[in-house]
Amino acid sequence: MPNSLFDLTGRTALITGSTRGLGRAFAEGLAGAGAKVILNGTDAARVAAAVDDLRALGHQADGIAFDVRDEAAILAAFERFDADGVAIDILINNAGIQWRKPMVDLPTAEWQRVIDINLTSAFVIGREAGRRMVARGRGKIINICSTTSLLARATISPYATSKGGLKMLTQQMAAEWGASGVQANAIAPGYIVTEMNDALVNNPDFDAWVKARTPSRRWGLPEEIVGTVIYLASPASDYVNGQLISVDGGMTAVV
Repeated sequence: MPNSLFDLTGRTALITGSTRGLGRAFAEGLAGAGAKVILNGTDAARVAAAVDDLRALGHQADGIAFDVRDEAAILAAFERFDADGVAIDILINNAGIQWRKPMVDLPTAEWQRVIDINLTSAFVIGREAGRRMVARGRGKIINICSTTSLLARATISPYATSKGGLKMLTQQMAAEWGASGVQANAIAPGYIVTEMNDALVNNPDFDAWVKARTPSRRWGLPEEIVGTVIYLASPASDYVNGQLISVDGGMTAVV
């Protein structure tokens, strides 16, 4: 039985971009803490397979496929939740992409795609979830930011800009909805071993840079972010609002 401060029994969590990587780890962690999880991705077959995997582990899981760039699909998803009597108690805005290119060579369309997926989707989905949370008088929103919400790095201008904006969107959510019992916080993972980072993990020079730059002298693992997610989703964090918590092995703590 989970500690009551961290018990998510009876809560429903929607996690965007959750068929693999960090999102999948978050879904498994929240489900393990007692929540019913709703997985999301653009590929309906992949969403269904991920749901089946979680159910096979004994977890409460469902899924909904939509592109986080598609506002009409987002609105339809929340209308379906309403019609089915599903209240989203916990929202994790996790969907995101990276695009590496020097700014002078970056087409506007590529910039916009990263901004739309990483930032605008969090606003639209957060607005729809937040409106309902405010009406119910409670809710938890967790936005997945990055060390680049705080620090820039060459060749990732749209990613860093989107993650910096997501940090401020988190604070804005807290400012507007905190009095209604909604807590909005963000997590800034460091360099984590995921499918999206495969090329970097396998690049000897970049791997050496990460390990030298991080006091822990290693990459992080997806499961090492899960505890912070559970904390921010649970009653244990009811007086924590508008915060960005770095889980980065100490990277942003040193020069």
